[in-house]
Amino acid sequence: MPRPVLGERTLKLLSGSCYLPHPEKEETGGEDAHFVCEDAQAIGVADGVGGWADVGVNAGLFARELMSHSVKAIQEEPKGSFEPARVLEKAHSCTKAKGSSTACIIGLTEKGLHAINLGDSGFVVVRDGSTIFRSPVQQHGFNFTYQLESGSGADLPSSGQVFLIPVAAGDVIIAGTDGLFDNLYNSEVTAVVVHAVRTGLEPQATAQKIAALARQRALDKNRQTPFSTAAQDAGFRYYGGKLDDVTVVVSYITSSIKV
Repeated sequence: MPRPVLGERTLKLLSGSCYLPHPEKEETGGEDAHFVCEDAQAIGVADGVGGWADVGVNAGLFARELMSHSVKAIQEEPKGSFEPARVLEKAHSCTKAKGSSTACIIGLTEKGLHAINLGDSGFVVVRDGSTIFRSPVQQHGFNFTYQLESGSGADLPSSGQVFLIPVAAGDVIIAGTDGLFDNLYNSEVTAVVVHAVRTGLEPQATAQKIAALARQRALDKNRQTPFSTAAQDAGFRYYGGKLDDVTVVVSYITSSIKV
């Protein structure tokens, strides 16, 4: 897939990731999954729905298979084309594991960031120290997210929201599962990004810093978090963070002279 060209300069994604499984799920690898596909300039995250554990199913297997098929579908896209909705549709149709998960797939194209998001994983775009975009959460009710499932028992890929966002060199994309977004406010994520860029950290080190802060907040019973705010709004008495798998993928948008 040719890289997007802006005049005589080429934009590209430099990506790194960090995954911290829930401490009680480390032996089974947790229930999140993600990919970084440098060749196709694409990233993705998925969060297996933990409720399946009640019936003896590890939804992480579904999430990992969905992301694996997403990479294959991206590699099969027509040259010069990237349709995230088509990629997710194809990946979902090939995924046979039991379970369900959210999905977020993002690619850099000639027109900008092209993405699809289904559920409560998602991404933000940071420019010059401000969040210029945040993908909305899709849920049927509090803590009941949109989710893909093998077969036809849940939401369909066509329910995902598709976005096309103009981007520029210097922008930073942070994709993650709800283990990130339930525990950190946008301003906290942005503050880490600003400091990381200023001190010259690579994307992977930035992802590790964001994930570590999200885990720290998840264990803090005395601090208001996005999850506790949402719980209180839904009528629950809840305070503090929410311990969960945490996946963070950070991509720096850079530009280089087209040769």
